[in-house]
Amino acid sequence: MDRTTTTAPGHLDFREFAAARGRHLVRTAYLLTGGDAHLAEDLAQEALGRVYGRWRKVSRLENPAGYTQTVLVNTFLSYRRRRSSGEHVTDTFADAAAPEPDPALRITLLQALSELPARDRAVLVLRFWEDRSVEETASALHLTAGAVRSRSSRALARLRERLGADSLSMLRS
Repeated sequence: MDRTTTTAPGHLDFREFAAARGRHLVRTAYLLTGGDAHLAEDLAQEALGRVYGRWRKVSRLENPAGYTQTVLVNTFLSYRRRRSSGEHVTDTFADAAAPEPDPALRITLLQALSELPARDRAVLVLRFWEDRSVEETASALHLTAGAVRSRSSRALARLRERLGADSLSMLRS
């Protein structure tokens, strides 16, 4: 049985449409982005993805190419709004470099952590390495918030005994 689909005159298949209009969309996006080729490709792909989701309706329009251009411009504008609120381009960097890690301290810390009970170790890793709240840690480990606090306190006390208070304060900086 032949499964090829027939299309009505003027009714484009999405693949044909994307192949025919894709390069034009990328060129337009290239101009919109001020010459950022990678972003232009991303925007064109995003626009085609949005059009694909509505292709049944879009393909019946008098000018699907014009509609797609509008989607591209709107995609670009929404990208600019999202980026302007979250990213800030700068040409300056922080003056201070990060402190060099101390391999001996790291090995000692890993060894001391391995000596803790598994639940205490999990509490410390979630709380202080992944920077989760007490409530998030409790939820992840199926404990109460009080249990997380007491396990955390006990485990830190054991680490202080093993490493000394100075070593733990060095880890926080």
